[in-house]
Amino acid sequence: MANRPSQDFSAEVIVIGSGIAGLSFALKAARHAKVLLLTKKNAAESNTNYAQGGIACVTSAEDSAELHIRDTVGAGAGLCREEVVRDVVQDGPARVAELVELGVKFTERKNGVGHEPDLGKEAGHSKRRVLHAGDITGRELEKALLAGVRASPQIRVREDIVAIDLVTTKKRKLPGPNRVLGLYVLDGGTQRVEAIRAQVVVLATGGCGKCYLYTTNPGIATGDGVAMAYRAGVAIANMEFVQFHPTCLFHPSAPSFLISEALRGEGGVVVNAKGEDFTKKTDPRGSLAPRDIVARAIDEEMKESGAACVYLDIRAKGAEFLEKRFPAITATLRGLGIDPALQPIPVVPAAHYQCGGVPADLAGKTELTGLWALGEVACTGLHGANRLASNSLLEALVMAHRAAESLPTVLAKMARVVSIPAWKEGKAHDADEMVVITHNWKEIRQLMWDYVGIARTKKRLLRAQSRLRLLLQEVEEFYWNFRVTGDLLELRNLALCASLIVESALQRKESRGLHAIADYPKLQRVPKDTVIRPKKVG
Repeated sequence: MANRPSQDFSAEVIVIGSGIAGLSFALKAARHAKVLLLTKKNAAESNTNYAQGGIACVTSAEDSAELHIRDTVGAGAGLCREEVVRDVVQDGPARVAELVELGVKFTERKNGVGHEPDLGKEAGHSKRRVLHAGDITGRELEKALLAGVRASPQIRVREDIVAIDLVTTKKRKLPGPNRVLGLYVLDGGTQRVEAIRAQVVVLATGGCGKCYLYTTNPGIATGDGVAMAYRAGVAIANMEFVQFHPTCLFHPSAPSFLISEALRGEGGVVVNAKGEDFTKKTDPRGSLAPRDIVARAIDEEMKESGAACVYLDIRAKGAEFLEKRFPAITATLRGLGIDPALQPIPVVPAAHYQCGGVPADLAGKTELTGLWALGEVACTGLHGANRLASNSLLEALVMAHRAAESLPTVLAKMARVVSIPAWKEGKAHDADEMVVITHNWKEIRQLMWDYVGIARTKKRLLRAQSRLRLLLQEVEEFYWNFRVTGDLLELRNLALCASLIVESALQRKESRGLHAIADYPKLQRVPKDTVIRPKKVG
């Protein structure tokens, strides 16, 4: 069955994504406009929902904004934009206070006169500054924000909606500067393609962790926002900086389960099968070094020893502490037959966070009028070449706030949106060989893991580039010749993001932050962003 003909809808503001960036923005934007929030699964399914660690924010008298700025810039390996870092860090406490007002319950501890936040410490941080809700911070944030969104009469939430592509004046060959007119989406329930007009489209789509065979990300992390922006003519920056979390659980029954950074902050140590703390050979901070350093040390240890994993040893903290501080992680591990109070936890690195993306300012504005990008999909300069732990949720909050504050002025200046043509079916028909889509999906994830992982070489990158070109061509043929499905759309985006990661990695002829390449082991004297501009808009 071909997709049913499209219908034409309109909204002032469309938000794609229901994580902390999308929900926070929608809540605040609803004070100024009617908001349509689209999510491709259920509204609670987002990267935010899986966040364990917390929000890095200066709330203690023992801490300071200057220390947080220093830690962030230090982790970013020379590519952070210091003015962006300063703005995010200084704006953080006010944004966190708003979450508390909304009903988010951060874990507290008793002090001499009452209670205070139970601040965690994570790798790369010089002070305890991570606000958390046990070890399910993301779930607590998602619950509070989603409740607020659902209670707002100004926000309409539509689930099971997959964004296909942005519609722009340039694509429609209309005169004047290029701007967004809306987008095409696929309703997963009806299999109908819809055209939705909007004055502002906000990408809050998260990252592209599913480009890799092993990732801590949920299945939705297929790089949709980056891919759509690129196809709309927007340049993409710093995609080579894929952060691999050092400690993903190594277990066949839970291949994507994250073992939080906070365990190392509370005294957990990464060791090999002999119990040796090998990370200190790489960096004196050992297990508390920034993620890029620890992940590389683990990768090297596994290759040298031939081991399938390493271990995170936190037995010294005891069962009572683990059950109180990390109840969800402890319960999950015990359910899998691993008691962290009695035995080290088997772990491996896994793709975790996209530090590059759509270039945007802290209000989410991109180079394409009417297209905004918030959160992980955006590249603001906060993270540089490596993200400091627990800074991502903070960035999303600050960006969402600033974007919403700017909305009334932007909408007042926006021209009326013109109609969008109906979706063209062309030669679309059912694919008899849907198995090819599944095969291509698996092949992309395997080759990205094998050739574009933690430690890279030019030869392996060129091999990946060559194969991805053929896969992209094959996927595009499927896209234009078969009916649109959610799986095909995600594969199309995944293939493009994988290609952008490889192209960016080949352009960077140095080893910096998360990008370590044997052919260019030294740093270039002048740090610069990697920017890839689309060769054509389509």
